[in-house]
Amino acid sequence: MPKEKGTKVIANNKKARHDFHIEDTVEAGLSLMGTEVKSLRMGRASLVDGYVLERDGEMWLENVHIPEYMQGTWTNHSARRRRKLLLHKAEIIKLADKAQSKGYTIVPLSLYFKDGRAKVEIALAKGKQLHDKRQTLRERQDNLEAQREMQIRLKRGG
Repeated sequence: MPKEKGTKVIANNKKARHDFHIEDTVEAGLSLMGTEVKSLRMGRASLVDGYVLERDGEMWLENVHIPEYMQGTWTNHSARRRRKLLLHKAEIIKLADKAQSKGYTIVPLSLYFKDGRAKVEIALAKGKQLHDKRQTLRERQDNLEAQREMQIRLKRGG
């Protein structure tokens, strides 16, 4: 069987970009069971409530929902089990040190297959205040209105 090439996105965490200021991103491998991989290949996962913790010098992905594989039997996995992230020791130390600071956390941004291997993009993030969220929404709305106006002017011919 030929090896897969390219990237296939399974899930994005849009809520994370809304709720946090993203400061640093890292790509990590995932240690998964067979039925989890099959479920992911069907394009099913949710990162919304996910977060990353450091325990005993290892990083763990917590509370990410990968539903049970439909054709799975007794070997099926639990949907919200803890999953080990595959990172270099230096990356673990760097992220863990920064995450100890007040207001910082590590959140998953996206889950995808890269050349046939499951990867997760995690980010060091600082929580936004309510007024920051409003500012972000206002900026997004202004950009959309400007784009609409430009499209209307282009259609009119100038």
